[in-house]
Amino acid sequence: MDNTKYNDGLVDVLKCHILLSNSLSCDGQFFHIRCGAHVLNLIVQEGLKVIEEAIHSVRESVKYVRGSEARKIKFAQCLAQLPSSCSKKVRQDIVTRWNSTYSMLESALVRRLAYYRLQLVNTNFRTCPSEEEWERVERITRFLKPFFEINALFFGSRYPTVNLYFHGVWKIQLLIKEEMENLDDVISSMARRMKGKFDKYWECYSMVLSLAIILDPRYKVQFVEFCLKKLDLVNFSDRVKSIREKLYLLFEDYVSRSPASTFNQSSSSHTTSGGNQNDVLDVLDEFDVFESQECGLSRVKSELDLYLEEPRLDRKKNVDLDILCYWKSNTSKYPNLSFMARDILRNPITTVASESAFSIGGRIIEKYRSSLIPKNVEALLCTRDWQYNANSRVLITRHNPKLIQVSTPGGTFGRELKRVKARDISQGREMSGASIGRLA
Repeated sequence: MDNTKYNDGLVDVLKCHILLSNSLSCDGQFFHIRCGAHVLNLIVQEGLKVIEEAIHSVRESVKYVRGSEARKIKFAQCLAQLPSSCSKKVRQDIVTRWNSTYSMLESALVRRLAYYRLQLVNTNFRTCPSEEEWERVERITRFLKPFFEINALFFGSRYPTVNLYFHGVWKIQLLIKEEMENLDDVISSMARRMKGKFDKYWECYSMVLSLAIILDPRYKVQFVEFCLKKLDLVNFSDRVKSIREKLYLLFEDYVSRSPASTFNQSSSSHTTSGGNQNDVLDVLDEFDVFESQECGLSRVKSELDLYLEEPRLDRKKNVDLDILCYWKSNTSKYPNLSFMARDILRNPITTVASESAFSIGGRIIEKYRSSLIPKNVEALLCTRDWQYNANSRVLITRHNPKLIQVSTPGGTFGRELKRVKARDISQGREMSGASIGRLA
């Protein structure tokens, strides 16, 4: 959930109600995960407050070029005289969207020489940044690039698993720490303000990200230890120890809730119902303790112990590892651990997907189409997906007029679509996704 106080209050009330039925693992310690996209936006917006003056000249230069058609043509001529070719489109940012500001700065840097040339041929163009300002913009852009990359991951359409986020968040934290020592006062001030926000929200979701990367067989605990050591040479061992304790605590909770454990506990309660049997078992338990202490009897290793001791997979040879398929194929080897890994890795780390669904619904069910039946709403949503799939091709067959076969990069699948125009069916012609939008 996102970072508002109302949601915090709602989560506390909801957690209390669910705890009454004993349905939460580890007493709800991992119940509330803040939206990563919202946290990232708060961190970057805090830093952008410092650099407004630094990027003012670039923003004004972009506004000037986009101000009239004649200026766009003149700027295009300046671009044509450059040795390297690039797009003639000039990006202008939306102030409330920091990723558009990054795109504007990145685009302007590529066209830096064109702005210099425009200043020479057009005396009215007086907002061209100086060389010092361009260098500062370049440093700012380099600083914001990791934020932009992980932002693209948060807003991705493929909804990646949680293990992919740890490296990006760690890279951002390490970058902020390094830039705090930057000789440029603007960059260092920007980094200090961003660190305040980062520290405020890091504890809220760092544990979940750490557990997820440990459950990636390419990294495990060693990678978490390596990352935390680079961030804090003094206290990193305590952090790693805390993460390991949480990992084992969560695993023991899953083991206790497994069907096999429940059955054993039930059998044990029936077997030890007699008083004399309890006395005998107490003595045997004492014997087990004595034997383990005196004879050094090693305990049976758990699934988690075996997994952590197992050699890591080669990261370079398993770049495209499907982590969920890995744990599915190892269910027989790690029955309880694979169940826990599935629950952690499939956790949505952002609210982007759900918010996007509500946004799409608002554009379909509007005041002029407020009485659509659910089947028609579903058909319109599917149609929209087909429209925005540039590689899709749709074929209406003669043999099954109601069946539309959609060929995509992932294969061919069929959908039932009613109210198809008779002339399109009789022709049996191939249609693009845009054409299908008119048939729904």
